Amino acid sequence: MKTLGNIIGIIFGGFMIALEYFIAGFLMLITIIGIPFGKQHFKPVHLALVPFGKKIET
Repeated sequence: MKTLGNIIGIIFGGFMIALEYFIAGFLMLITIIGIPFGKQHFKPVHLALVPFGKKIET
């Protein structure tokens, strides 16, 4: 069931969300001040692609 949910999630916007996070993270890595923020933008990329079956810990 998780696999089906992940496939549907990727089709209905998960890929675009992951792409936006990736591009934003890459653009932030260009400046010295943005490097820590750029690194943090790469973390939710995997969560946007495969949201079902993941646990988020703070």
